[in-house]
Amino acid sequence: MGFQYVSNLPSPEEIKDRFPLPAALKALKIERDQAIRDVLTGNSDKFLVIIGPCSADNEDSVCDYVNRLVKVQEKTKDRLILVPRIYTNKPRTTGEGYKGMLHQPDPEKKPDMHEGLIAIRRMHMKVFEETGLSTADEMLYPENLTYLDDIMSYIAIGARSVENQQHRLTSSGCEVAVGMKNPTSGDMSVMLNSVVAAQQAHDFTYRGWEVKSSGNPLAHTILRGAVNKHGQCIPNYHFEDLFLLHEMYSRRNLQNPACIVDANHSNSNKKYREQIRISKEVLHSRKHAPEIRSLVKGLMIESYIEPGCQKVGDGCYGKSITDPCLGWEESERLLYEIAENC
Repeated sequence: MGFQYVSNLPSPEEIKDRFPLPAALKALKIERDQAIRDVLTGNSDKFLVIIGPCSADNEDSVCDYVNRLVKVQEKTKDRLILVPRIYTNKPRTTGEGYKGMLHQPDPEKKPDMHEGLIAIRRMHMKVFEETGLSTADEMLYPENLTYLDDIMSYIAIGARSVENQQHRLTSSGCEVAVGMKNPTSGDMSVMLNSVVAAQQAHDFTYRGWEVKSSGNPLAHTILRGAVNKHGQCIPNYHFEDLFLLHEMYSRRNLQNPACIVDANHSNSNKKYREQIRISKEVLHSRKHAPEIRSLVKGLMIESYIEPGCQKVGDGCYGKSITDPCLGWEESERLLYEIAENC
């Protein structure tokens, strides 16, 4: 019974000292953060697309993917802001399976948290250095935020974390956009309560310190579908869902009402090719109603080099080892269509 204390992990300050972000990238991140801020505040009519693998499991294939992505970004820069998903923490519903590079820098070997902390920072930095695209990750463990906060321009709070107090309070101290997903129940009021909490100032404990946050005006919602009591997926990306969220926002005194639609997960029932149709339907809804156009600021898409998914150890380069993803060719076509129709 009880814990076995394995090792004392390096602090975020120690990791950042070992792997500092170059000055040129610090300046570029400020530009990227501002561009995303302008979309969420309505000062820009560009459209956000947070896109990439379900889990970033291999540095080489992830960097290969984002180097392909940056070429699309250059061609669509007048319409889109692409933010690569470098998801290094993976929530597991049953606690089984691959938990992300933070735990297992090599998915086929035993967990090594010390090496994992180095691996996730190195990968986020390498992506940024090679492509100029600052990154997105999920805040699964709030206490790990500061290992990467100088590199990330977008943070997601997952469906199983959005009701957690520490996630909400930590989000209130973030200086970049934080998207709050609806819980697996689909209750939009819970999601909006999380945004309310994140937009307020708080006094709380964090990594052994008493800290004060100033509130995050860029906290916003992410619709990812729901699961009913029978385990069936219930989508919430349709016109009626988006309009309902607009009305719910209008009844609350929140800054910068904004929503990102997650085209996978329970919205697609993990049928990854449905992300194409779902993305197009969301864009059509934006064209149909100005209220939805002003609310829906972007899409979240799971995409990798090869379509589908595989088991850990199968060895297919650039193919997801967690949820199935769109392949590169379909993803590239979809991004150009989004740029033309957003």
